Parts: sequence; structure tokens; C-alpha cells
Amino acid sequence: MAKIVCVLYPDPVTGFPPQYARTSLPALDGYPGGQTLPTPEGLDFTPGELVGSVSGELGLREFLESRGHTLVVTSDKEGPDSELDRELADADVVISQPFWPAYLTAERIARAPKLKLALTAGIGSDHVDLDAAIARGITVAEVTYSNSISVAEHAVMQILALVRNYLPSHKIAAEGGWNIADCVSHAYDLEGMDVGVIAAGRIGQAVLRRLKPFGVRLHYTDKRRLPREVEQELGLTFHASAQELARNIDVVSIHAPLHPETQNLFDEKLLATMRPGSYIVNTARAQIVDRDAIVRALESGQLAGYAGDVWYPQPAPADHPWRTMPHNGMTPHISGTTLTAQARYAAGTREILEDWLQGTPIREEYLIVDGGRLAGTGATSYTAGEKAEEKN
Repeated sequence: MAKIVCVLYPDPVTGFPPQYARTSLPALDGYPGGQTLPTPEGLDFTPGELVGSVSGELGLREFLESRGHTLVVTSDKEGPDSELDRELADADVVISQPFWPAYLTAERIARAPKLKLALTAGIGSDHVDLDAAIARGITVAEVTYSNSISVAEHAVMQILALVRNYLPSHKIAAEGGWNIADCVSHAYDLEGMDVGVIAAGRIGQAVLRRLKPFGVRLHYTDKRRLPREVEQELGLTFHASAQELARNIDVVSIHAPLHPETQNLFDEKLLATMRPGSYIVNTARAQIVDRDAIVRALESGQLAGYAGDVWYPQPAPADHPWRTMPHNGMTPHISGTTLTAQARYAAGTREILEDWLQGTPIREEYLIVDGGRLAGTGATSYTAGEKAEEKN
């Protein structure tokens, strides 16, 4: 029998919702590109309910305990005496989320001799030390595509909110004001701007497709160039590097995974090459940008706005400078955990657990590390092992 430790974000401060705004979710036939939705053998929750927090338990308790397994669910993940650290010694599986990551460092992995599966309920496994997982033969998996469109919608919303100066304008209205000049003195139309994405994978392409009707000029950079027909369909301009793209855009949306090649990519030097008054939206990982360089660029006016929902560490401390820097549209890490997305990543988490517990293969697209190497989606999205050593 297996012990599964599940680290989820805390319940609402006002208590679990007594009812929900909507009583059902739209039915989807599949993901863009043909990947099928999660296909677990069953579900023990109602899609559209809050299952991503501690009391929701991803709908896993009945499924696991009815089969004799042990489930521990906690939000306590910080410090050597956290519940996560106390439970690691005999854990077979650790489930975590990008929104409330249980950082599985090499040190924590060393203290978890039985650990065999690190599972991300959502997308993004950089909170797991992939080199340590490879060395130990631990399988790392995530629910690929489960919340990609959710994140893309959030990024588009934040682009518009920054360019149109929405948040300060709403604040003025909410506080009883009618300061039109104050609202519009930092507001522009998105139409006609150059907008680029860093990494044109599932999320990046979804952002590009949603922005095309706005009459913008679209740009992208990626390690792998998109097919010619996609470039023609969306009117894309390809740039061979992030540095080249940054010099030629007004708005950039970041969708790359965090690895040695992308860490601190947007530093003081790169920010200085951007058009004065540019905007950055980062729904990927906070460490892709230099935290303090972003603050200085906003204060100087080199950047007209910065938004996103990713911070480091997470949760961010109360005095994190991104909470109070000018012209920011930051949110907690929520883009990929809408009630709609939760239904998919909870279902995908159960599917992965069913396969692992039964000894059947986990879907290739869900795999990040398998058999002591990068595998599946991990092989095309992450750098680890020998590759990481070469970059250092």
C-alpha cells in the first residue's frame, strides 16, 4: 500500500463556498491539437467545485482509502518542522501544485528514501529538483494541457489591463471618483502594437491566437520554429532569440519553462534594450526575470507596466517589492487554478495515480522524468542532467 502526501493551498479565509456562481461547466470535446482530456476510471467530486484547496483534497480521499492507501493532505510546507517534512520519510508519492509549490529540493528528496513519484497537479514541475529525481529514478509527472488555456486567458486579460490602465481606473471608480484625466494619462490602445511571446508552446500559441483579432503585429521566439503554415495563418514574425524579440516589441508575454537558459533572462541589460514604455506579462515563472531590475525599470519608466501571477518564493512575503511597485497588475498564482481548470487537473491527477498504482504506463505527454531521464513533455521543455551541467 502506498502513502500519498498532497500539498495544496489553504481553504478560503471566509470558509468553503456554500454555493457557486455557476452550476455547471462547459463541455469540451478535447484540447486544441487533438490531445484527449483526462480519462480517469472515475471521479469523486463534482466538476466546478473547489477541489484544489486542502478541504477539496483533489477529490482523491475516497478513491485512495477505499483501496487501502494512505492520503495526507496539508498546506504546511515551509521549514524543517513543516507537516510536509515530517511526512516525507515514508512517502511514496508527493503531489504538489505550481500555485502552492512543495519545493522538492535535492535535500528533501534525500530525506524521502521511499519516494517514487512526484506529481504536479497542474503544469510546471520546476519546483522539483529534476537532476535529483533523475539520479534517484523518481518519476516526475504533470497534467499537461489541463490549465494551458486558463493561463493564456489570464495573460491576455493582463495585457489589456496594463495597456488600458484598467486597474487604477477601476480603483478610482470604486473609491467614488471620476478622475478621467488621471485614468487616461497612462492608457493606450493595444491595436497596432507589436506583441511577442517568449516560447510558442501550447500556452504561447493560445495567447497568439487570442490576440490576432486585436489588430496587433505578432512576434515569437522559440527553440523550435513553428510550421510555416502556422506563421502565415497568424502573421507571425519569428525571432531567433529573446534578445532580438525584446528589441522589436511593445508588449511581451512570457511562457517559457524555468531552466538554466531562461533564469534571469530579463535582466537589467535586456530590459534596457526594450522600447521605452514596454509592457511585460509573466505567467511562466518569476525567476525568468530579475526581480529588482523589474522594479527599477518601472520606476524609471523604461517599462510602462508589469503583470503576472508568478512570484518567488511562493507564497510571496508581505514585503515583496512586486506588491507595491508602480504600474503593476500582479495577482497571486491563480491563472491556472480556476474552478474550470481544477476539474481537469484533478481528473488528470487521478488518472496518473490510477496508472502508477496499477503499474500501467503513464501517458507520454504527462511525463517529465521517467526511467532516470527526461521523458515525454519533459524532454522538450526542460534541461537537466548532463545538459544542465553543460550550461553551468
